[in-house]
Amino acid sequence: MSTSTTNDNNDLIRQLPSVDAVLLAGQAMEAQYGHLDVTEKIRSALDDVREQILAGDILETSSETITNQVLAAVKLSLEAQSESTLIPVFNLTGTILHTNLGRALLPESAVKAVARVAASPVNLEYDLDEGQRGERDSHAEALVCELTGAEAATFVNNNAAAVLLVLNTLAQNKEVPVSRGELVEIGGSFRIPEVMERSGCKLVEVGATNRTHLKDYKKAINANTAMLLKVHTSNYRIEGFTAEVSETELAELAHLSELPFVIDMGSGCLLDLTTYGLPAEQTAAQAIESGADIITFSGDKLLGGPQCGIIAGKKNLVEAIRINPLKRALRLDKMTLAGLVEVLKLYRNPESLVNVLPTLRAFTRPLDDIQEVASRLVSALIKVLPDHFSITTESGTCQAGSGALPVESLSSIAVVIASADKDDESIRMLEQGFRKLSRPVIGRINKGRLLLDIRCLEAGNQEKEFIAQLATLADARTEQ
Repeated sequence: MSTSTTNDNNDLIRQLPSVDAVLLAGQAMEAQYGHLDVTEKIRSALDDVREQILAGDILETSSETITNQVLAAVKLSLEAQSESTLIPVFNLTGTILHTNLGRALLPESAVKAVARVAASPVNLEYDLDEGQRGERDSHAEALVCELTGAEAATFVNNNAAAVLLVLNTLAQNKEVPVSRGELVEIGGSFRIPEVMERSGCKLVEVGATNRTHLKDYKKAINANTAMLLKVHTSNYRIEGFTAEVSETELAELAHLSELPFVIDMGSGCLLDLTTYGLPAEQTAAQAIESGADIITFSGDKLLGGPQCGIIAGKKNLVEAIRINPLKRALRLDKMTLAGLVEVLKLYRNPESLVNVLPTLRAFTRPLDDIQEVASRLVSALIKVLPDHFSITTESGTCQAGSGALPVESLSSIAVVIASADKDDESIRMLEQGFRKLSRPVIGRINKGRLLLDIRCLEAGNQEKEFIAQLATLADARTEQ
């Protein structure tokens, strides 16, 4: 570098404004984001400018120009930093209860209840009648008992926690026979044997993967047996040469042996789905009627509520579970509890449930309605996408997801976007472009085509929002 260039660089560096000078010009940002954060980002931005000058990337400038550039950079950084990492998306994956996308959507009444209790002190564990400490389970317990026929109920943060707590309470240091065909692995590589191990009990495998008989359970029962456990195979089903013991038979055997009978229902269901034209799924009430002393199930799957685990059954067993010290680590917060209560209330009126519960509404949505929305989206997409993309609709199926109705599928309609020249790269870029929209669109690529399943995109405000942001799709596709 020549002496002349060095001198020029030094002159430019001397023109750099001080941190205090830039801070003075950015008082509004300082008031909004705080002195320390803004100061640190100004200092970092000035360092970047200094490096650019030394590298010869900036040949002339002024103190005012640099101040404006630094403030603009700091503003962008602060705004990005302030944005939530939890972003609403359009779920067009073809999986209704998508674990990675938050599973069930809450009904409006539950959303309002969550917001209300979040913004105020509430009687979470305070008995207003007695003027003393109360029990947080009491807000939802009576509803669960009413809807299931159980004597008592308690609540934790998910169904895996429910199973863990039940086993730790009723079977610690003891044996629990489970059919080999029920040793499931659920999402995130969580396996029933590992949950059982962490709970402090010993798994005793009975039967074969495809066939388990009552005699297998009888042989496994001894003086150290704590309970009999039946696990819902939430994400698969064995078919063909199979045999399993009915819940009624297991309940009879357990009670003859003076053992509790526990059913892990998995996704959980509170009503007869066949009345809505959906595949049959055991209800919580049916599980209790079969003789189960304790049942566990999720609140955020078929039930259509917030993420939680529900434990219901005989009062003496539930009380023992409730006082387990682990319960405190797994208990629900006030917002989850408020949302759950409102969802449970809706089940008192099954006739209106399909209109107010988003999960059931998605499951039962008429195919003609899905087709109408899909057709309008095709027209909107044709206007914004390049001509080398073909855009059509296609009949197909979608799944409930999250282990609910594991082998069943629902008819659906997908918008299918394909590249005329079968260019996989252009489809991948388009899929990325959809994910960069202000409300990201999550579809799936299948056989070189981008599929947008429309079952979860409702007509009205959702459709309008989807179409309105398509104008920015071209820009989103080219951003790297």
